[in-house]
Amino acid sequence: MTIEQDEEKIIHAAIEAATNAELIGREEINDLEAILAVSTVDKGEIISVVKDNSDAIFTWDYSKGARPPLEKLYEKAKVSMWNGETDLPWDTEVDQEAVVVANSEALGMGPGMAEFDTTGTPFANWGDKEWIQLGVESQNWTLSQFMHGEQGALICTAKIVETVPWIDAKYYASTQVMDEARHVEVFAKYLDTKMSGYYPVNAHLKMLLDDIVSDSRWDMTYLGMQIMVEGLALAAFGFMHMTTTEPLLKQLLRYVMSDEARHVAFGVLSLKEFYEGLTDAEIFERQQFAFEAAVRMRDRFLQQEVWERMGLPVKDSIELIMNAPGRAVFNVMLFSKIVPNCKKLGLLDRNDQWLRRRFEELGVIQFEDWTDTSEEFLTFALTDEELRTA
Repeated sequence: MTIEQDEEKIIHAAIEAATNAELIGREEINDLEAILAVSTVDKGEIISVVKDNSDAIFTWDYSKGARPPLEKLYEKAKVSMWNGETDLPWDTEVDQEAVVVANSEALGMGPGMAEFDTTGTPFANWGDKEWIQLGVESQNWTLSQFMHGEQGALICTAKIVETVPWIDAKYYASTQVMDEARHVEVFAKYLDTKMSGYYPVNAHLKMLLDDIVSDSRWDMTYLGMQIMVEGLALAAFGFMHMTTTEPLLKQLLRYVMSDEARHVAFGVLSLKEFYEGLTDAEIFERQQFAFEAAVRMRDRFLQQEVWERMGLPVKDSIELIMNAPGRAVFNVMLFSKIVPNCKKLGLLDRNDQWLRRRFEELGVIQFEDWTDTSEEFLTFALTDEELRTA
């Protein structure tokens, strides 16, 4: 038996052994009992320490432009900076309850947000007051998780500056560090001045961020943050930008999205070249990581902390909301950026289409032929008029 045949046999054995239970801690993706069993972080915790196992890499090759797509991103980033303190209309008055009502009416639902028959459910006796309060808490929770995710991106991009071996990538990543600091700043200010409270980081999101930071391989930081977390964020920001009627938040999201699209493109352009040279065994490790990240990000959007704060039975509430038509569409659309980018990187079909089958199980494979972000990021760029305003 040749060395190649030995390696192929080992890979096939690893694929067969890679069960959902091993990867995500449960065999059934939609097992709510297992999802809710993940403990939340200490609500009084201010500092969280994660071991960073990576080496800091210096390069003495300063040849700028060796990777033209990355140089193009770098030049675009330099002229696309905006100031979160001065370029957003912070004097805008925000009435959270009025925003909830306006958003619901814009979606044709009115204040009552039920998309299902509430008879015999925990929502049976709810009136407009309770539905509006749920909307307020959902706003607080969603923007809080955006803020926490942006801090994760800030830390991970600083790590990329240290660990990536190419000078063009170090140059661009340094601009993203500034972008992410600005994003944390504006979400924190919006929560502090316009919202009515914030939530601690969701346990599933924190577990994923910890894994990304602690992995010693530089490309895993790219894959976890630039492709998975930022890819899902770009889709979620787009959905909120489309549905919110609040003008300050709409403009804030528009500015953030213009940066995020570049960030995801940075990940795609950097990893495509690197992944073409990896073995099947190495690619399989990346496929497993992408699947685990996808499940954890989907789990965090169940908003279990909101149901707890509202005093509702968490499992029953999530089951009802998950089956609501609008929420089902939202959960699927979150992956509209991730799947085509994974396909661009060659992750879907290596190793007997392992990741493709996992995305089929998640019900999101239909996005595979959508445009990947490395080709569409310019469509998110701020217009000349927006830049002049900024």
